[in-house]
Amino acid sequence: MANTIDGGVLSSINRGGAGTGSAGVGEDLRENFMTLLVTQLKNQDPLNPMENAEMTSQLAQINTVTGIESLNDTLSGITGQIDAGHTLQAAGLIGKGVLVPGDRLLVGEEGATTPFGIELGSSADQVNVSILDGSGQVVRRFELGAMSAGVESFVWDGTLDGGSLAPKGAYRLSVEALADGKQQSFQTLNYAQVIAISTSYKDGPRLDLGGINEPVKMSDIRQIL
Repeated sequence: MANTIDGGVLSSINRGGAGTGSAGVGEDLRENFMTLLVTQLKNQDPLNPMENAEMTSQLAQINTVTGIESLNDTLSGITGQIDAGHTLQAAGLIGKGVLVPGDRLLVGEEGATTPFGIELGSSADQVNVSILDGSGQVVRRFELGAMSAGVESFVWDGTLDGGSLAPKGAYRLSVEALADGKQQSFQTLNYAQVIAISTSYKDGPRLDLGGINEPVKMSDIRQIL
């Protein structure tokens, strides 16, 4: 659940028939091998027949090829199932609000604001948040005190430093996270709603956030609200 600040908030990889092609190559290899082996046995010197060890070695080689093909087919099937699972998981997020990397904060009617978040790489003994308007001017500042490493979400009450409601529009977050007076690593997070998914990317499904952010990966989601 978000904290309230009121005074100081897979991918469908196109494998297009790769398994079938691999199986076809393997079958050709096996047929060619057996043809060569039978021919070799028919034409061998009766006084110097093929050694059992030599035949066993050749059979082992073709079995190795067959085993590798079977393993590749199995891995391909497992990967396809994982991809389908990722897509299904992404589809379950449609209509939900999420926090993803970004610094955008929206103010609507009567001071209603979108949540935001901060992700700290390590704990900080003092975290300060500034809200900037479109011209880059600070319109509200908060001192949040100490925060632990991880993600924490907040909601701004929409009031400016002077006490009036912020005008409707887009604002930006600026964060300062200090530990022993030194700046700590952090990531600002903004709110967006998942409106659709796309499976056209090779590295996994992307979530369409309706223009608030560029389409993001599942791994970009820091919190589901």
